[in-house]
Amino acid sequence: MTARKKNRPPPWRIGCAGWSIPRDSAASFPEAGSHLHRYAQVFNAVEINSSFYRNHKPATYRRWAGEVPDAFRFSVKVPRTITHQARLADSRALLCDFLAGVEELGPKLGCLLLQLPPSLAWDAGVALPFLALLRRLHEGPVACEARHVSWFNAEVGRELAAHGVARVAADPALSLRARVPGGDRHLQYLRLHGSPRMYYDSYPDEVIDRVARRLQQQGHGTAQRWCIFDNTAHGHFTRNALDLLARLRRL
Repeated sequence: MTARKKNRPPPWRIGCAGWSIPRDSAASFPEAGSHLHRYAQVFNAVEINSSFYRNHKPATYRRWAGEVPDAFRFSVKVPRTITHQARLADSRALLCDFLAGVEELGPKLGCLLLQLPPSLAWDAGVALPFLALLRRLHEGPVACEARHVSWFNAEVGRELAAHGVARVAADPALSLRARVPGGDRHLQYLRLHGSPRMYYDSYPDEVIDRVARRLQQQGHGTAQRWCIFDNTAHGHFTRNALDLLARLRRL
């Protein structure tokens, strides 16, 4: 392998939390087809956030997989019944039920997104059995968005890495450590929620430029990088993702 290939940045996936197309961004997408089909002609990834609130039928996942190109990938959010209600404990039946549907995405399942409640502190007695169970049931990439400061230390990072789970780098971040990816380094996953007001504010050009440069950095063992915009309240997510895509294509 040449030095140039070794230094090449890993493939990136850019998308949004959901595939709705705001009216002011509609001209950037094809006119024909469902929202998902149109969205997938522009972006190469999306988060399915509706799975957080309810389980979808296997046929629904199969239909979604059939509407997107072969290279497109879905990130699927783990249900709140597991993360927020069961709080990771005694959740085997819930997890099996969830995975039975998600697996219908086939090779278009890019990763699972495990978003934890802000009140859920690291508890090795609960978290480690859950991660071990998850890994017995699912072999694909997993990204964990922890939202309690106790998850952002070196020991927890090592445990996540040992279970093949990447820790999300989120904005706004709880701490300096929370700004950068952690855990399993094979996957890097950025979730941009809007700042300073989460979900509401758009990102300025200088932030988009900084994210683009970050995605173009050398991989150092990273196989793929995701960047998902979740500032959905006023529709800024789509425009910010389009702007990032344009910058990456110019680099």
